[in-house]
Amino acid sequence: MKVVADRTRCVGAGQCVLAAPEVFDQDDDEGLVVLLQEEPNAELVEGVRDAVSRCPSMAIEAQEI
Repeated sequence: MKVVADRTRCVGAGQCVLAAPEVFDQDDDEGLVVLLQEEPNAELVEGVRDAVSRCPSMAIEAQEI
C-alpha cells in the first residue's frame, strides 16, 4: 500500500492520527496532516483504511501497490 496525504485539502480534524498514529501526525503550526510512512507495513494497513474513511476532507488516499 502507498499512502498519499494532500495537505492542501486537509482541514486538521486529526481523525487520521487517531486511526493510525504510526502513519500520520499533525504539524505544530497549522495542525495539518504529516505523513510519517508512505508505504506502511501490513500490520498498519487496517488503520490506514480507517483513516481514509474517517477523513472529512478526503485528503488521504491509499493506493494498493
